[in-house]
Amino acid sequence: MLKFVKQQEQKLAMRLLAWHYEKNSIVMPPPSELRQQAERLVNDAHRIARERGRNVVSIIKDLVADIKKG
Repeated sequence: MLKFVKQQEQKLAMRLLAWHYEKNSIVMPPPSELRQQAERLVNDAHRIARERGRNVVSIIKDLVADIKKG
């Protein structure tokens, strides 16, 4: 069950990353790199959630929004 949830979070992170790249006219990395970025974001979000008690999805959104243009 937890693996399924984490996979769904990674899919959400990939969609948010793709949207962010497109919105900011940044060249999208290859799918494998995008998947790795999403995995790192989800792992970071879970770590932050454990430390601060926040919602993982909200943290993922914040992390994507913090990615610098370029």
